[in-house]
Amino acid sequence: MSSDQRFFDFLKERIGLDVTSVGPAIIERAVRQRSLASNSLTADEYWHTLQRSQDEQQALIEAVIVPETWFFRYPESFATLAKLATKRLAEINNMRALRILSLPCSTGEEPYSIAMALLDAGLKPHQFKVDGMDVSPLSVEKARRSLYGKNSFRGQDIAYRERHFSAEGEAFRLSGRVLEQVRLQVGNLLDPALLASEPPYDFVFCRNLLIYFDQPTQQQVFEVLKRLTHAEGVLFIGPAEGGLLGRFGMRSIGIAQSFAFSRQSVPEPEPVPVFVPAPLPMRQPARSAPPPPVRLRPFATVTPSPDTAKASDAVALLANIAVLANEGKSVEARAACEQYLRSHEPVAQVFYWLGLLSDVSSNAFEAQGFYRKALYLEPQHPDALMHLAALLRSRGDAAGARRLQDRAARSERADSERKR
Repeated sequence: MSSDQRFFDFLKERIGLDVTSVGPAIIERAVRQRSLASNSLTADEYWHTLQRSQDEQQALIEAVIVPETWFFRYPESFATLAKLATKRLAEINNMRALRILSLPCSTGEEPYSIAMALLDAGLKPHQFKVDGMDVSPLSVEKARRSLYGKNSFRGQDIAYRERHFSAEGEAFRLSGRVLEQVRLQVGNLLDPALLASEPPYDFVFCRNLLIYFDQPTQQQVFEVLKRLTHAEGVLFIGPAEGGLLGRFGMRSIGIAQSFAFSRQSVPEPEPVPVFVPAPLPMRQPARSAPPPPVRLRPFATVTPSPDTAKASDAVALLANIAVLANEGKSVEARAACEQYLRSHEPVAQVFYWLGLLSDVSSNAFEAQGFYRKALYLEPQHPDALMHLAALLRSRGDAAGARRLQDRAARSERADSERKR
């Protein structure tokens, strides 16, 4: 066994990290940093230091975990939560406060976004409480300080910052009204007794975590999440984790870009529906010559106007694909994708949908081909990058998965910079 393997195994045991999901270079760099910080001259010497010191064990974990988050990441999830929370309160006749869990909560952006979303939706403070939990004490402590720099505010819509934050130098301080709704604590999702004395939660956010575990650990963590989520509750996950939830017997609630799943109580012969995002704006290629005349499509029911027929037809087909897929009608959704490709110039989003539909029907080889076609047309398509990375990792191609994850991360950072 190499010295590096010892550290890989340590992190796997403590936090469930699968080395192939992040790449050995990240762990090796963290080990080198901690070796220097602890004045260890060799890997063996640092290994002995690590075994003797709980503080050093936590320090190594902190060096590996690099939180990358911001307020209202995946905004449709929070809009969906607000709608579901209002409905849930009516179902329980306002007899108790809603319980919401965010884990890992990282440096607090997610649980505080949950609280802001519900307050902005009109819920009263006594109607809900949010628990945030993370394996990193440093991250939890930063969340408790509730002071955030500009990097925590991304995207075009940051009006919430005016409502819930006050400027403090170049940073922003979260209001006490939001802080009062959130309880933060340290905890490890690999602990099967995690929050065992707590009643189940109406809504659980656990996003972009399962993809960093191997399959046995994913199953272990899912069992904990299932116990923590109320039988009629909703689990919010990351964009690349829909296929995993489908295999674990969960079903999409059918709201595009919400990444929200609920339990499937009765097994069905049809494939489990997965999240399918809303149609992306059509990208029209630059043309030096006028476009060709519009041809009437076989499925058109009325004669379209020459100027708008093709674009309107494409938008309608894209919308129909989303509706069919979100309703779990996989065969019809696939047929609509094929109809689109027969009638219009190919777009990345259609191939991405075909990849998802193949993924949920356990046709990994076909899904991989569709994801690659999407990336050929749109090299930085974020969801295609993440889903293909997860698929490659599950098939043993750790190096390929890391390359795609790096591309997705670079694209996300560049997009955030452009929008500021």
